[in-house]
Amino acid sequence: MHDVPLWLWMVFAVTVLVSLAVDLLAHRRAHVIGFKEAAAWSAVWVGLAVVFGLTVFLVVGTTAGVEYTTAWLLEKSLSVDNLFVFALIFGYFKVPRAYQHRVLFFGVLGALVFRGVFLAAGVAVVSRFTAVLFVFAAVLFYSTYKILKEEDDSFDPGRSVAVRLLRKVVPVQDDYAGHHFFVRQAGRRVATPLLAVVAAIEAADLVFAVDSVPAVLAVSSDTFIVYTSNAFAILGLRALYFMLAGLLDRFHYLSKGLALILAFIGVKLILQASHKTISTAVPEIPSLLSLAVIATVLTVSIALSLLRPPPGTGTAPQEGQRTHKNT
Repeated sequence: MHDVPLWLWMVFAVTVLVSLAVDLLAHRRAHVIGFKEAAAWSAVWVGLAVVFGLTVFLVVGTTAGVEYTTAWLLEKSLSVDNLFVFALIFGYFKVPRAYQHRVLFFGVLGALVFRGVFLAAGVAVVSRFTAVLFVFAAVLFYSTYKILKEEDDSFDPGRSVAVRLLRKVVPVQDDYAGHHFFVRQAGRRVATPLLAVVAAIEAADLVFAVDSVPAVLAVSSDTFIVYTSNAFAILGLRALYFMLAGLLDRFHYLSKGLALILAFIGVKLILQASHKTISTAVPEIPSLLSLAVIATVLTVSIALSLLRPPPGTGTAPQEGQRTHKNT
């Protein structure tokens, strides 16, 4: 565990809250977000993550800084498949483009809470039962196998547990009512499809956490490192989605790159667990090497995708198409 001063936790919390407030105010009027606006916001989120990482380097130390950077880059890369699912969900529910940012905003809020809970639980379990890292490694290897064999399950947003539970708790009307989540209908409160979309987004994030949490715990078991890196990666997802919407299929080699990253992290977990439970003679993979491997694989995957575009490149997946859900 790193010696993280309380004021740095407070700086992180204030940064996230202020950023979310500014983002919400900037998008209080529903409108279609274009490439330039999305690119500008994406630069803001990446800039915040980098500045915070530099702060970690200076305040907590080089090791913590490398771990934060590695974890953030890892989570950023693994979150790419979220973008495909966002496109699938928006297509399934036929969400007007002007309301998509509002949905993702509240989806991010939920993700920040749920990831915090899962990561805290993961850190607690790993600190007491190191052998669980072998289980986490198995999960990552299984995900790698499914990606390489292209055996991902179809994801049906309308049949997700969260959406079905929502429909049992509150009636959901068929038509949208602007950017509102609830309306009054015959004197009673009724949800709009927009709330069902948020529920589907949250359900998807819970599925992605199955891979995300074990992967980041291979980089660090420090609560501060794993949560702050996750948070900054999640915060930039909305802008990244709107910036790459319609171009996602061009990065066709990225899924293979993510599979290699997951396999590498799985090996790292096994060595880490073996070092702690079997023999200290078993070497561990240093965080700096992990950072180099992840950065290299991502760069090569993106470069190959751009240099060798798939034939008949289309747009992001629409309703009924298959997509990864375990990456």
